[in-house]
Parts: sequence; C-alpha cells; structure tokens
Amino acid sequence: QVQLVESGGGLVQTGDSLRLSCAASGRTFSGYTVAWFRQAPGKEREFVTAIKWNSRHTYYSDSVKGRFTVSRDNAESTVTLQMNSLKPEDTAVYYCAASNTVIQSSLSFQRAYRSWGQGTQVTVSS
Repeated sequence: QVQLVESGGGLVQTGDSLRLSCAASGRTFSGYTVAWFRQAPGKEREFVTAIKWNSRHTYYSDSVKGRFTVSRDNAESTVTLQMNSLKPEDTAVYYCAASNTVIQSSLSFQRAYRSWGQGTQVTVSS
C-alpha cells in the first residue's frame, strides 16, 4: 500500500479557489488510481473525483463537474485537486484514497480503496 498525506485545505469565501495536494509514498505510485472523497459534518463520505494512473481518464461527481480539476504527477507522486468557484456546500474534510485494484464500476465506492490519507479541512464561508 501507499501512504497518503493531504495538504492545502483552509478557510475561503464563496467563489474563491483552493488547491489540495495528495502526496504518496511507500510504493510505486504510478500504477494507482487516486480518488478524492469528502465528508461534510453530519453527512456520509461522498465521492468527488478520481484519476487513473495514466491521467487519461478522470471522473467527477455531478456536484463538482466543471469547477474542480484533478491532475497527477507520477514523477513527484502527487495528485492535485484544483477547486474553483467554491460554494458553502463544498465545506467538508477532503480525503485522498488510492488503489491499484479498483475497477471502473467501483471508482466512486469507498470500499474500493485501501489507502487513505488523514484528510484536510476545507471551509467555504458565504
């Protein structure tokens, strides 16, 4: 498994942008699909986006499509989540997760990922 550490969270205002990073270590990162999930207070953790190992395929939830962009740098073992036009409903703890066995139909399911970071808080004020 890889070890994951998120960074970049903070407090911003509606309409602002924020960039989250997920740094991986421990094993060859390039073969892993990486996803971002988020969990708002009192709500279940939900899928945000995923990126395949070769960056050719990315997937987004409807709630962030067109506002968030995921990218990765396998040489640096990092995945970046660029979040634009932030809304108060984007407020949550954001987690990155990785798997080298997840299949297409399971990309948005938490149980498909064995490696998780500790999370980073994103707060969007209105």
